[in-house]
Amino acid sequence: MGHRPWQVVLLPGGILPVGPAYAALLAELGTDVDARPKELEIYATDVPPPGYTLSTEVAGVLRVADDAGFERFHLVGYSAGGAAALAFAASRPERLLSLALMEPAFAGWQETTDAERSHFLRFRELLDKEGPEMLTEFQALQLAPGVDPIPPPAGPAPPWMAKRPAALQTILRAFLASDLDLGTLRRFDRPVWFALGGRSHPDYYALMAQRLATVFPDFRVESFPDRHHFDPPHRIEPARVAASLRSLWPRATPS
Repeated sequence: MGHRPWQVVLLPGGILPVGPAYAALLAELGTDVDARPKELEIYATDVPPPGYTLSTEVAGVLRVADDAGFERFHLVGYSAGGAAALAFAASRPERLLSLALMEPAFAGWQETTDAERSHFLRFRELLDKEGPEMLTEFQALQLAPGVDPIPPPAGPAPPWMAKRPAALQTILRAFLASDLDLGTLRRFDRPVWFALGGRSHPDYYALMAQRLATVFPDFRVESFPDRHHFDPPHRIEPARVAASLRSLWPRATPS
């Protein structure tokens, strides 16, 4: 007798839409996963919603899970979606069976080292830049020294790209004006998996992973040495990520 399908909500980053972001991973996960890939709430309208905060994303995850009939579920989040997943774990921990984080863009300010804090504050400069200049610097801040940003694909930009600069700046403002309650997360007793790219900026994601390892009681980091934030493992190495998730979920599911 087979088990009930894994009930999963997946959150993308702030640039690539959820469909192409998770297509390869969902193909690897197979048919026994009841997956709900969810676009970020900031893209629910043509312009960023007024008063946007991470609570906006938390409410969106809750709506999708409720509509799907997921009482408790597994949450997967990458980049801005990872920040939203952390915020959800802090505010609605009773709804989660596990948490999979792929380089979340923000994990609060509490207990940051000087190096982690000062690196993240460099993103404030992007609020005064526009268009290609902003997007190039946005990439550079997340890549290890010596790693070149990925050039934009040839040809016209896809229509959805027009929303990205304003949305990314709105997300950054939300991060800079908010925090994450690590005390609440210390009581989160579900397993947490963190995917870390070896070519991502170490003062950003490696230091974040080290900090979160002292917060979550059950926290595991998996390193992907050849990956960075903009060629993430769920797109480039989906079979390996699928295997990692399939190892995570049985540990989380009550017997």
